Amino acid sequence: MARAATRTANVFTRVDPETKEQAEAILNQLGIPMSNAIGMFLKQIVMQRGIPFEMKLPASVPVAVGSMTGEQLDRELQKGMDDIAAGRVIPADVLEAEMRGLYGK
Repeated sequence: MARAATRTANVFTRVDPETKEQAEAILNQLGIPMSNAIGMFLKQIVMQRGIPFEMKLPASVPVAVGSMTGEQLDRELQKGMDDIAAGRVIPADVLEAEMRGLYGK
């Protein structure tokens, strides 16, 4: 019985080398070639009629102190001082216990 050739289409993409290497390492452990994983992703897009995972912005964006102006830093520090003055604080030992509970250290 003659077998029909499978039709395929090429997909070209660019991704940073570190992400590619990390993904390849995981896929190799799973025994899944990169092209199969990409095909699985695309099939899920079709089946889900959208991206197959939740995409949303984080609730808040961490701010790097080094990227703040002096005025911005002063405002953030003032917020902290206002919290202390208003009693919106957590004792260090309570915070430490909570962190140990969350992260087990």
